Amino acid sequence: MPQISRIFNPDLEFIIDRENEFEKYYEGNPLIDSVFCNEGATENEEISLTTVLKWQLQTNPQKEEKKNENFKLETIQNNTFFEEDKDCIVWFGHASFFIRLNGINFLTDPCLESMPFVPRKSSLPCQISEIKNIDYLLLSHNHRDHLDIPSLKKIIPQNPNIEFLVPLETADFLHQQISKDLKIQEAGWYQQFKTKEGIKVNFLPSKHWCKRGLFDFNEMLWGGFWIENTNTNHKLFFVGDTAYAPHFKRIEKILGAADTVIMPIGAYKPPFMMQNAHINPEEAVKAFQETKGKTLIPMHYGTFDLADEPLGEPIKWLTSEMKKQGLSEKLNAPKIGEVVYL
Repeated sequence: MPQISRIFNPDLEFIIDRENEFEKYYEGNPLIDSVFCNEGATENEEISLTTVLKWQLQTNPQKEEKKNENFKLETIQNNTFFEEDKDCIVWFGHASFFIRLNGINFLTDPCLESMPFVPRKSSLPCQISEIKNIDYLLLSHNHRDHLDIPSLKKIIPQNPNIEFLVPLETADFLHQQISKDLKIQEAGWYQQFKTKEGIKVNFLPSKHWCKRGLFDFNEMLWGGFWIENTNTNHKLFFVGDTAYAPHFKRIEKILGAADTVIMPIGAYKPPFMMQNAHINPEEAVKAFQETKGKTLIPMHYGTFDLADEPLGEPIKWLTSEMKKQGLSEKLNAPKIGEVVYL
């Protein structure tokens, strides 16, 4: 019989009122046999070796299409936004964004170079050495395409006051890999980080998993970030890696509608391998509707070849689905380096 327990950071507040009937009994992140799990899980969710081998050994039906594809994300060379003061978002490719809200600068999931055996397919808007004035570095989870140690080591020197906001049980890994002097806060789902005045940063659920080494499956948490400018009340939801799940409706019920939703749309084929960890474009539109968001900014496509679909398929499918649902005016798919003012 699996052993169920709960964990949270006792130094941080929950964003949920414990007297609220909707979440009256929420007492922290669930664990099954001492490892993290997704909401509603009743057993260990580790992907089996059989499933992985099935994917690796089968022929990709889109192999030739991928081979002949000439899709490439467009990049605008730009390093001036680091010095501005207007609220904005700038995409660096994949899940990496520069975000400014109320004069506070954030950088999400920086994976800015090629990974081992996975070359980067898009260019950066600036040199990594030009990334500066970052107040908070947000890490959604410890997968290599979201937590890239070489990128972090190149960012930190020109950002000496940077603070890391990360999921539960991730700090030790960062201290071991980079420096024991890193300033880090860990949060569980529905907890609020301690940040500068003028903003709120909450850590929220996603349906995913975490594994960095051979034997650390789900020992570190995963999730998304809700960032709010408390002066303008602009609410930004950085979804993180996720499959489609009920948490989108729940988050809207707790926090209200998001103004800007940064939503993953790629790495969804084959479904038997990906559907419990990644959302496809059709599901992304459904999830966006459930957040009642005003603007959808897509991510997690076009930069790294992580799945069987062609690099350009996710954005084409998303554009088509948004049009089909009468939501085209709510889609903003910026170029890398393009400044999106909020």
